[in-house]
Amino acid sequence: MKKMIVLLFAVLHLNAEEIYATFDVKAEKSASLAFSSSGIVGEMKVDIGSVVKKDELLAELLNDDIEAMVEVSKVALKYAQSDYERQKKVQQHINVSLFESYAYKYDNAKVQLKYQDALLEKTYLRAPFDGIITAKHIEVGDVVSGQMITEVYDIQSLKARKLILKFDQKYHKKVKVGDSFKYKVDGDDTLYTGTIYKIYPTIDSRSRKMLAEVKAERFPVGLFGDGYITVK
Repeated sequence: MKKMIVLLFAVLHLNAEEIYATFDVKAEKSASLAFSSSGIVGEMKVDIGSVVKKDELLAELLNDDIEAMVEVSKVALKYAQSDYERQKKVQQHINVSLFESYAYKYDNAKVQLKYQDALLEKTYLRAPFDGIITAKHIEVGDVVSGQMITEVYDIQSLKARKLILKFDQKYHKKVKVGDSFKYKVDGDDTLYTGTIYKIYPTIDSRSRKMLAEVKAERFPVGLFGDGYITVK
């Protein structure tokens, strides 16, 4: 039995092939953040290097006018609701069209408040995921436009990384999802091991290379290295 296992291992080893690949380290998630509304920047709450949580407030525009409109809409809704509920109690004694006019005013007040809340929310810039701020492009007092996108911050995932592998196109039929990748990062003699979880469906027309991805952690974004993909 032991000899059979050794023989099987030897056969598998002989059938395995190693394919050379280079890679660059990228953040698993990254984004350039911008306001979807126009206005003047009133507050910048984080800076380069800040670690943030998903939905954390990062910056906001001056929005006193919109906050006032939200309060006006709340008051309008309060009185529209009161009128509607009062008329509903005597609905059977009043004209149908008159009752419907109160119902319309009530529904319209709810929509107006929702609309003003949406406008207010657009003056806040929040983190789309847990991460770290890597760049800040504007300062308090700058004017931004929702039509001409003005980048505010760059954010990337804090620890999660991906290796973007490049290997010769002639191996496009051999490399598969699940293949092992052993590699070293430039300036580090440690041998790391990962697994290919994504293969790009197209070939780069200029370099004639195929691309694949391997998950990693903690490497600084921008590093590079090389290694070997083990295929059967």
